[in-house]
Amino acid sequence: MARLTLSFPQDQFCFSTHLTVRVTDINAANHLGNDSMISMISEARARFLFDFGIEEASEEGVGIIVTDLATTYRAEAHARDQLLFEVGVMDFNKYGGDITFRITRPADESLIAMAKSGFVFFNYKTSQVAQMPGAFSDKFPRVNWL
Repeated sequence: MARLTLSFPQDQFCFSTHLTVRVTDINAANHLGNDSMISMISEARARFLFDFGIEEASEEGVGIIVTDLATTYRAEAHARDQLLFEVGVMDFNKYGGDITFRITRPADESLIAMAKSGFVFFNYKTSQVAQMPGAFSDKFPRVNWL
């Protein structure tokens, strides 16, 4: 089976936040579990959107839906490790794009994981995919469009 490879340009990331691995994030193999990494990626995404003033759901009923998530793991993380989540956006199209993540452990400069989360805008009132609002795309003028 072919392996997934994720790599992003160094200058692609426009936000960063730290999250600490909790004891409850550890699995039976004594390292950060996949399910907890997904939760941490979701928290980093929420912080990124908040920092840029983007609501995950607007009063008009339009919000962001995650359509897919790809994650590659490069090293283990353990309880109480402080992780740096660098976040960026890329590959915009009419309806959405990708949010990218590079997760490192600053204490020893280890690359823990890379991830890419696809998203689209969705109108919850009409239950249909919606066009990307200009208020969103205008915040990221350097993003390449598909």
